[in-house]
Amino acid sequence: MEIESVNDACSAGASQGPTGVSCSGGPSGRLYAFDGPAAVVLDHRGAVVRWTRTAEDLTGFRAEDVCGRPVRELVADLPDDLRRATEMPASGRVRLWHRSGDTVDVTFRTTKVGGSAEVLVLAAPTHHVADHEQGAALLRALSAQNRITIAVIDTDLTTVQTNATPGTLDGPPVQPGTRLSDVLCAEDSENLEAVLRQVLETGAPVVRRNQQVSWRHDPTRQHALSLSAFRLEDARGRPTGVAALYFDNAEQMRARRHLDLAREVAERVGGSLDVVRTAQDLADVLAPAFGDLAAVDLAHSVFDGDEPSKQLGGGDMGNAALAPATAVWPAGIKRGESIPPLPHHPLLYSFRHGEPVVFGLDDFIAMVRDPQLVEYLVPKDVHSVLVAPLHARGLTLGAVSVWRCGRSDPFTEDEADLMKQIASRGALAIDNARRYTREHRAAVTLQQSLLPPATTDTPAAETAGLYLPAGNGAGSSGDWYDAIALPSLRLALVAGDVVGHGMPASATMGRLRAAIQTLADLELEPDELLTRLADLIQRLAAEAPSGDGDIVGGTCLYAVYDPVTRRCTMASAGHPPPVLLRPDGTAEAVRISPGPPLTLSGMPYETTVIDVEPGSVLALYTDGLVERGDRDIGQGLRRLTEALAARCRPDRALDETGRTLLADLADQAPRDDAALLLARTRAVPATDIAHWEIPADPTAPSKAREWVARQLTMWGLDDLLFSTELIVSELVTNAIRYGRPPMELRLIRHHVLVCEVTDSSSTQPRLRRARTTDEGGRGLFLVAQLGGRWGCRHGQNGKTIWSEQAIQVPHEATTHRGGSRQSHPQL
Repeated sequence: MEIESVNDACSAGASQGPTGVSCSGGPSGRLYAFDGPAAVVLDHRGAVVRWTRTAEDLTGFRAEDVCGRPVRELVADLPDDLRRATEMPASGRVRLWHRSGDTVDVTFRTTKVGGSAEVLVLAAPTHHVADHEQGAALLRALSAQNRITIAVIDTDLTTVQTNATPGTLDGPPVQPGTRLSDVLCAEDSENLEAVLRQVLETGAPVVRRNQQVSWRHDPTRQHALSLSAFRLEDARGRPTGVAALYFDNAEQMRARRHLDLAREVAERVGGSLDVVRTAQDLADVLAPAFGDLAAVDLAHSVFDGDEPSKQLGGGDMGNAALAPATAVWPAGIKRGESIPPLPHHPLLYSFRHGEPVVFGLDDFIAMVRDPQLVEYLVPKDVHSVLVAPLHARGLTLGAVSVWRCGRSDPFTEDEADLMKQIASRGALAIDNARRYTREHRAAVTLQQSLLPPATTDTPAAETAGLYLPAGNGAGSSGDWYDAIALPSLRLALVAGDVVGHGMPASATMGRLRAAIQTLADLELEPDELLTRLADLIQRLAAEAPSGDGDIVGGTCLYAVYDPVTRRCTMASAGHPPPVLLRPDGTAEAVRISPGPPLTLSGMPYETTVIDVEPGSVLALYTDGLVERGDRDIGQGLRRLTEALAARCRPDRALDETGRTLLADLADQAPRDDAALLLARTRAVPATDIAHWEIPADPTAPSKAREWVARQLTMWGLDDLLFSTELIVSELVTNAIRYGRPPMELRLIRHHVLVCEVTDSSSTQPRLRRARTTDEGGRGLFLVAQLGGRWGCRHGQNGKTIWSEQAIQVPHEATTHRGGSRQSHPQL
């Protein structure tokens, strides 16, 4: 059949192919199953002489259909250039008829069969050829990447083919015929081969598996690899090996480490407001994550919270932190020691302008120019050091140095930029701690300057007070204690706690302490004193700036011990109860009825009275001593009671006992400050006290003078006889004239002679200057002139007017009684 007739038949829509075989019509360009290129052999005339099975699969025609016929009969649309060709072209693209009537777009290549005129034609569907060419181009591109190693591995995990060359992945290449164990350390090769074997067995690919490996020739250095692998299969789906792609992941891993390091610095550095702790946190983050060794050096003034000098040099700095703690440092680098000054060097100028500098060991030696100083300052086996200034808010606080030793990589410019960021964040954290140190020191200094003397020694008791500031950034909280000497040898004991922290709390504490001392001079009962103190708190809150009124307040315990009656009267404004240690060694918390805190004005307070034996110890404290995160105030109070019973002994000084109690009970860095006041009570002997009931009789003043004369003569105080008779006469006369029975006269002898007259009237006496013609009004004036001081106090059953006179103590008849130099006259 001629090709023209075939074309005519096709154009007429006949359902016959080029060989006259019946075909079914269909859309042009249908894809047919195809396993490989079709091979056809043509003679010198272009007739088909051999027809392969793949050619039959490609066109649907059998060998007997096409052999002996011109190949042109199979071409559906012969291009013009091929029509004019006198011989077979080397390659080209045509559309072939398919037995079904469709056409197949193919790409072909031809070659002479050696020793004959026959031509071999290989043809394949064009889309298969395009895919093959793109795949080949992709494979060539991948093979050309020097950071990607492609390896074809057989079922025995032996490398069959690879693009690896020396320098790929910074290690020796895996040549054909070798295994991973030939180039990697045993443990690393076993891990990777286990992954490849799993891919081979399951067919599940592995994508971007990151792993650190070491080469056999250099096992000390780690390299970051990323492995992707998939199984290779033949045409029947049987596994023939694994294709593995190894990526050099060093840059990505380095970037990830840098991000992790920056994140850890942000999380760990700055959590403390202690300068040294903050510096140590910075050093701990940097070593060993960023370098083998790290040191933080700060200006000496920074440790104390002050600003560093403008021209900071080596001699002005001291070491604040070293990491790791187990490292062996040279003699010139010791924690807390000063850093020796270094010579001028061009690199140091960039450091002074806030830029980090990188030194190689040779650079450092050349800069120092002193072998002994190099040995004194440089750690062993160091090859590179990165130094960055700690620059914050216009101040250079110090420097952070990171050293790399052994076979580790030298520092790079990227790492210097990272170090600059880390140092900037660390400097801000250290400067925050420095500022807090300065403010905390000022607040604590103010707080301690507002506190009374640590120890007192009075006729009523010896006392020891201790104050412990809060740690971890809490600062002072306005806790305080006080021991106030009152008339008639009595002693007021105070413990209080102000709301808030810092200088405002210290200032409020100072105002409250001054107010209590003023109110104590009025000799008010404890409940009345706390009521007036609560009123003062309300006034202070009203005066506070808008929004700050709620932070003005606190708690307070006020107690008055009388060594004559041996009783202690106390009242609490929301404050924990005191602990009483008796002479027999038993201790217990005093049962009191605490009133509301001082923030609530107008609320009543209840007074508690207890008997106290001489030699007992009263412990007043604030909640910072008994309340912690791991225990409530009840547990803390029991611990204080037990510790007081165990630690407080008569032969031990109270201040030493107090320090021991603070060490036992307080945290190392307490969240709240604590105050403790210990008072060991005394009593006035009965032989130094005399009292009489005053009859409501006009002759009572003369009787009182007789009683006083006898008693003073018995005590050997004849030099005070005249003045005392006048004082007693005036006080008794006023009591009879203005007071109500029952009335009482009492004399107390100690370092002063106390005269007291008590009556049941609440009328307050008043000192005034009498005119010439006045018949009265001179009594209290005489009392004030004759005595050292005088006053009046009110009790539940009346008032007491008292006067004190100093007792002259002869040197030959003195002894120590109750903390004062007292006379012991011969009776």
